[in-house]
Amino acid sequence: MKAFIDYILQFGDLNQQQIDLITKKAEEMTLPKDEYFSEAGKIAQQVGFVLEGVIRVCYYNNKGEEITKYFIDENNLVVDLESFNNDICSNAYVQAVTDCKLLFFSKKDWKELLDIIIPWQAIVNKIVSRVLIQKVERRSPLVSEDATTRYRMFLKIYPNVINRIPLSYVASYLGITQSSLSRIRKNIR
Repeated sequence: MKAFIDYILQFGDLNQQQIDLITKKAEEMTLPKDEYFSEAGKIAQQVGFVLEGVIRVCYYNNKGEEITKYFIDENNLVVDLESFNNDICSNAYVQAVTDCKLLFFSKKDWKELLDIIIPWQAIVNKIVSRVLIQKVERRSPLVSEDATTRYRMFLKIYPNVINRIPLSYVASYLGITQSSLSRIRKNIR
């Protein structure tokens, strides 16, 4: 819980009573490897915070190929925001890549926090803004750079992830085949 409180306090101030209320609403869960935190075709019902492990967000393209959009590791929020906020079916899967331990808030409890704690909305908005900027910064180079550069950037962006996830997910994220990824890894060692 301390990691989550430290995380949110980067984005705004809360008094002890507010922190206690947030702490009371948070629940802990384990999410085994390959299980889903939320699924395509369903409405996201919870907001999580990764304490341990790696999660990926993926979807299936029109050819039925699985595409990894991004990874979420420790000390980051996890939620399909569009689905959660707008009560619409998600088009992505949020899946544990490793065994994970998370804090989570039900939709009801999250909305209660928004209603009760005045600075909570501003904190959430700042977190969402930061995450959106990170997503753009992480994805934009993937469009314009060659595969080796994209892999090197992946290593910088996700330094704690590479040895914990299947290379097939990394290849999917980079938009290359696994054999191409193997060649790249061999050439830069």
